[in-house]
Amino acid sequence: MSRKRVVIGMSGGVDSSVAALLLKEQGYEVIGLFMLNWHEEDFYGACTAEEDYTDVRRVSSLLDIPYYTVDFSREYKDRVFRFFLDEYAKGRTPNPDVLCNREIKFGPFRDFAKKLGADYIATGHYAGLRTDENGLPVLYRAKDENKDQTYFLNQLTREQLTDVLFPLTEITKPEVRRIAEKHHLVTAEKKDSTGICFIGERDFRKFLSEYLPMKEGDIKTLDGKTIGRHKGVFYYTIGQRKGFGIGGAGNGEPYYVIYKDIYTNTLYVNQGECPELFSKELTAENFNFIHRKITDGERVLARTRHRQELVSATAYLINSSTVRLVFDEPVRAVTPGQYAVIYCGRDCIGGGVISERTSSF
Repeated sequence: MSRKRVVIGMSGGVDSSVAALLLKEQGYEVIGLFMLNWHEEDFYGACTAEEDYTDVRRVSSLLDIPYYTVDFSREYKDRVFRFFLDEYAKGRTPNPDVLCNREIKFGPFRDFAKKLGADYIATGHYAGLRTDENGLPVLYRAKDENKDQTYFLNQLTREQLTDVLFPLTEITKPEVRRIAEKHHLVTAEKKDSTGICFIGERDFRKFLSEYLPMKEGDIKTLDGKTIGRHKGVFYYTIGQRKGFGIGGAGNGEPYYVIYKDIYTNTLYVNQGECPELFSKELTAENFNFIHRKITDGERVLARTRHRQELVSATAYLINSSTVRLVFDEPVRAVTPGQYAVIYCGRDCIGGGVISERTSSF
């Protein structure tokens, strides 16, 4: 019998490199696929994609697997970047990494992989998949809770998760690096990528100002006192404590962003970990239920940002695609535009975009 063919997304990082290695050791016919989702040369002249592709080529050569490059930059701009800008224009803080998974990695990437004859697609995500009693995929948290990436996969459908392999489900990040070092992979000590997927570590303000006109405005306390000027209200996010040039005046504690008013171009801040920084509930819209819907009033675990500690909450169905979460204890810096993701035990039920939050005060 012929071996099963797996097409794996290779980013040039250590995680996808080790995932490809493990798949080959398991006896699959492995093909690497490097996705170009953004043309770096479009701005500032920095090109990390070339470096990443070089690492993909070197790892693939060492593993003796074929590899391809595919350009999804047009799809990315149409399906992800436009939404990213629209959300910022509304005064929200979007998470393009979530949409990139739904609209690119498990969309056009999956289609391209099937054209290559793939039986399965794979990625280096820290996440797990199992099947339920009906043979349908169920997404669940990886062994390495610190690296678990189910948060970023919350918008995927059952169809998108069919015939998917996550080789790193039961492996921790330190183990991944040890495996890479043992097999002399060039990515063994490569630094993990940070920042927004297509912006990387460049100056975010400079990047965003190329697409959204910015103007200075007042920074005010919650009682209406003007204490400074900001450089553009879109730049800031709930809970932020740096980057707006206000020292520890007043009671000496740091200032935190509490709210931004895009209509008056005003940034509202307050000192210290004040009650206004915490939320007792939120509303999430466009909620995606991966393998089942919740029951109204179901007890769940939730997180409102990646790597946030899971918190207990009660979930209520407002309608078929809107969920209200009421937390047992107030949650810090709940941010409209980010995703609220819920879990039952280790299983990821799904998630939706945070549209409203209710402060705890």
